[in-house]
Amino acid sequence: MRFADGFTREFKDAVTPRAALLVIGVLALQLLFIASYVGALHNPKPKDVPFGVVGPTAAVAQQTEQQLTKLPGSPLDPRVVADEAAAKRQIMNRDIDGALVLNPRGTTDTLLVASGGGTVLASALQTLATEVDGLQQRTVKTVDVAPASGQDFDGLSAFYLVVGWCVGGYLCASIMSISAGSKPASPQRALIRLGAMALVAIAGGIGGSLIIGDSILGALPGSFWGLAGLGALITFAVGAITLALEELTGIVGIGLAVLIIVVAGNPSAGGAFPLPMLPPFWKAIGPWLPPGAGTWAARSIAYFQGNDITRSLLVLAAWAVVGVAVTLLVSSMREKKRKHGAHRASQGGSHVGAAS
Repeated sequence: MRFADGFTREFKDAVTPRAALLVIGVLALQLLFIASYVGALHNPKPKDVPFGVVGPTAAVAQQTEQQLTKLPGSPLDPRVVADEAAAKRQIMNRDIDGALVLNPRGTTDTLLVASGGGTVLASALQTLATEVDGLQQRTVKTVDVAPASGQDFDGLSAFYLVVGWCVGGYLCASIMSISAGSKPASPQRALIRLGAMALVAIAGGIGGSLIIGDSILGALPGSFWGLAGLGALITFAVGAITLALEELTGIVGIGLAVLIIVVAGNPSAGGAFPLPMLPPFWKAIGPWLPPGAGTWAARSIAYFQGNDITRSLLVLAAWAVVGVAVTLLVSSMREKKRKHGAHRASQGGSHVGAAS
């Protein structure tokens, strides 16, 4: 009996209700991590891939477009394009992911792809076009309009670069909030943390661009300062939203940041498999989360002359603005409440003194 009572007391001291809730939260994150990554990546298939068709005549192009539309599983979202030059231009603008140029003078058609946007998707389009043309006793010659760097295996360098920037953002924000002796942020302390986060973001952006570029690894081409600026924006956006979540919910905010960035954001980013190969849920949320917006923008800077990055930059800027606004607003409200409580306490003390 005495042993049981002692064990119960020790257990209550070792596993407090708060600790138990946090452990349950971690378990939930663990299971969501498994469900999200396996759900997104276990069975990639092209679905409604924006795809151009160039024919010798409008009638032939439209006929081919209709044939491609009827493929089982709807892997392509075909549309007629005026000519090969227009198809290449649309690929570089990231309006389409590939195009089939029909050859009226022979049996070899040309498939235009862009492995810089994801080598897995380019390979899937090549396999699909080969099968379709093979049914008509035709062959396919593949032309890579925006080829991935030879040092960028499977086009993953941009994704891992962005993941690194995201990790830096939420880890730095978490450390600033839970470091020894830290207190709930006053407006002044919140501004200091956001300022420090901005400096970390600038350093991380430049450092990541330096490592990935020609100076060290040579994994990604493209503008050094373009990638550095993107990295700074990604890191600050993730850091700011982490600080905001911590202001709102305390230490739970770190878990919420992991849920948004790691559990939901990474598998939906289009890294291992580009967006058209992801299931509908992940395909829908990916562009609106920092890892997805960052990966799209990084590939655009590296391989597509910086085209079609406006939406991604606006998404990242929105996360940053919301993070800053919530952090400052919550800290200001808490400070106002604290001062109001102190004022009431002082008034109560003065009334007691007068009464005595």
